[in-house]
Amino acid sequence: MKNQQLRYFVEVVDSGSINKASEKLFVNQPSLSRSIQSLE
Repeated sequence: MKNQQLRYFVEVVDSGSINKASEKLFVNQPSLSRSIQSLE
C-alpha cells in the first residue's frame, strides 16, 4: 500500500490539487485524501 500512497502523493503534487489528481487516478477525492493523510 505504501507505493500506491506515494504514487497518489506525487500525482497530487504534479496536478496541483487533490480534485484534479483524483480525476486522473480514477479515485474518489475522500479516499485519496485519507490515503495521503495516512502517510503523515
